[in-house]
Amino acid sequence: MQQALSDMTDSQLLDLRLCDLRLDIIGTPLENRVTRLYRELQARSLDFLPHLWLGEEWFTPDGVGGFGIPFYLADARLMKLERAQMLEVEGASEGECMRLLRHEAGHALDNTYRLHTRRSWRNIFGSFSAPYPDSYRPRPNSRNYVLHLDAWYAQAHPAEDFAETFAVWLAAGTRWRRQYKGWRGAMRKLEYVDRLMQELTQKAAPHSSKRKVDPLSSLKTTLREHYQLRRAHYRIALPPSDGRMLDRLFSCDAHYRSFPDAAQFLRHRRRDITRVVARETGAHRYTTNHIMRQIIVRCRHLRLHLTMSEARTTELTIAAVTSKVTQILKSGYKRVPL
Repeated sequence: MQQALSDMTDSQLLDLRLCDLRLDIIGTPLENRVTRLYRELQARSLDFLPHLWLGEEWFTPDGVGGFGIPFYLADARLMKLERAQMLEVEGASEGECMRLLRHEAGHALDNTYRLHTRRSWRNIFGSFSAPYPDSYRPRPNSRNYVLHLDAWYAQAHPAEDFAETFAVWLAAGTRWRRQYKGWRGAMRKLEYVDRLMQELTQKAAPHSSKRKVDPLSSLKTTLREHYQLRRAHYRIALPPSDGRMLDRLFSCDAHYRSFPDAAQFLRHRRRDITRVVARETGAHRYTTNHIMRQIIVRCRHLRLHLTMSEARTTELTIAAVTSKVTQILKSGYKRVPL
C-alpha cells in the first residue's frame, strides 16, 4: 500500500511519478471553488459548464470545452511542496483560484461556441490564429485591456485578451461598467462580451469535445523532473556587466568593512524583497528570487558591505530590483500560456 502523501518527505515526493499521485478534485477545497464557478455561469443563464481534470498546469487545449487544473491544488501536502520548489502556489487562495478558473472557462467557452471564428470577435480582439509569442511586451498604463491576472496578461495574445475580458465580465456582475468607466478600449471589449453572452443565453451549448488532454494519470514524469523544467522556464540571467546597481548600494572600500556584510544582509531580507518586487511587477516570485540569488553571489564574490542603514538599504534594494525586473518585462515577458 502506498504511503500517504502527507507522511512523505520532499525527497520521497519528488521521486514519485505524476501518474502515481492518485488525486481527485472531489472532496477537496478545489471542488467548492469549481462549484462556485458553475454557479456563476448558471447565474448568467449560460448553458455551458466546462469539464475539468487534474494535470501538470492550467491548460485549455484548442477545440476542447474544458481545461486542466494543476495537480497540487488537490492536496495540501503537494501545495506545500509546490511552495518549497517554486516559492509560490498559483491558485492557492480562493480569490486567485477563482480568477484562474474564470479565465480558463473563457477559453473553454470560446472553444465550445467557436466564438473566435466570428468576424465581430476578430474586429474586437484580433486574430485568434496569430502565432503565440514566446514573450510579450506589456504596456502597464494601457486602458485598452482589462486587468485580471498578473503581468497584464490580456496583452499577451488575442485569445488571452478574450479570456481575461470574459473573466472580468463573469466575476463583476455589472460592476465592470463602473470599474472601467473611461477605459475606452477595455469598455468596448466588455460591452461586446456582454452582448455576446446575452446572445448565447438563447442557444443550447453545442456538443464539444470532452477530451482530457494530458491528464495526471497519463504523465510518467517524476515530480523532480517536473520542477526542474518549471524552474528552468522562470530563470533569467542578470548581465555580468550590470554592476552599477551594486555600486550604488554597497562598497568594498575598507572604510565600510565594519558595516554589515551585503551578501549576508540580502540573504536575511531576500524573502521580503522578492515578495514585494513580485507583487509590484507581476513577475513570478521564482524569477525575482533567482535574480536576488545572483545579486547575493556577486556581493559575496566582491566582498561588498552596506554603506547606509539597513532600512534604507532595503528600500533602495527593492527599488533597484523592481527596476531591473521591469526592464526585463519590457524587453519581452515570458509566461506559459494559460
